[in-house]
Amino acid sequence: MTDDVVLFDTLPTACGRRFGIATLNVPTALNALSLDMVQALSPMLRDWAQDPGVVGVVLQAAGDKAFCAGGDLRGLYQSMRVHGAEPNPYAHGFFAQEYALDHLIHCYPKPILCWGHGIVMGGGIGLMAGASHRVVTGTSKLAMPEISIGLYPDVGGSWFLRRMPGRVGLFLALTGAPLNAADAIFCGLADVHIPADQRAAVLVALGAARWDDVRGDAGAALSRLLAAHTAPTVAESKLRQHFDTINALVAGDDLLDIAQRLRSISSDDAWLQTASASFAKGSPTSAALAFEMWKRVHRMSLAEVFRLEYRASLGCCAHPDFVEGIRALLIDKDRTPRWTPDTLEHVTPEWIAEHFEARTAAPHPLAALN
Repeated sequence: MTDDVVLFDTLPTACGRRFGIATLNVPTALNALSLDMVQALSPMLRDWAQDPGVVGVVLQAAGDKAFCAGGDLRGLYQSMRVHGAEPNPYAHGFFAQEYALDHLIHCYPKPILCWGHGIVMGGGIGLMAGASHRVVTGTSKLAMPEISIGLYPDVGGSWFLRRMPGRVGLFLALTGAPLNAADAIFCGLADVHIPADQRAAVLVALGAARWDDVRGDAGAALSRLLAAHTAPTVAESKLRQHFDTINALVAGDDLLDIAQRLRSISSDDAWLQTASASFAKGSPTSAALAFEMWKRVHRMSLAEVFRLEYRASLGCCAHPDFVEGIRALLIDKDRTPRWTPDTLEHVTPEWIAEHFEARTAAPHPLAALN
């Protein structure tokens, strides 16, 4: 037994080179991403990137229930309770270091195989989205449910949601709709579906390969290796099935029009009904902030998006809905958040603009990202 929140190992291969293995190791907390985990992962990934003996990285998690169920909401809640609208050192450090890690994964110079089994939400999707090779299994359940806690889809969500087919990303941002393996592949959050019981076989195959002799680069070789273990998904993609409906629901440039359509979804499909209910119960400020991010980031680089998200996330910490949403979900567990403002019609442009105000001194802590 170990108390390490991330376990590190290497997997030797037939050519003498190695794969780095990073395993999130807090299964009792569904491997929720803490600052300690971020501070463990970042330097090791940088070391492996510079080591010519390392072919690539496997990012996985302990336990059968979750790869990573999100960020450390309890730590953020305590910091917000202490600091309120004042500068929040914990939140400043957490978001800066988490986003820097996510950006590192997106830009990593070697293949990263992320095994996204079980629950993958929020901060977990932030880790997975940027990996070069993203595996989902029959147990995978993905979501960006931040509207239910008074946040918005961060961890690069503003960037990758904008790049999904049609306006699917906006629908997911506003409803937090759950995704299965087929959905994740359809919308670009995952690359392949491999049965959960094949993880050991994939690792054996990684070790048996001679990576110095592969045809093409290591990334292409890894894709071929994973393809040999893929299988059709069992469940169909709701996103694919309802693609035209989704695009119609969130069409246009007026959020109040979109909101009316989302609240009034008429369908016998339980998935669409749940999406409608989640939007209706979610934070009006979160909906407006997600919509504002959708409009702003269209032509931004990934680094620019992370810098903008950093401001917006600190803005959420300085406004009432984020702390209230966590209270209702995780602390008191009454699931009856009292949002401020309580309706979308009362969310003003000035209120949303406040969320983007600079709350740290120059230079920006993510200024070095490019």
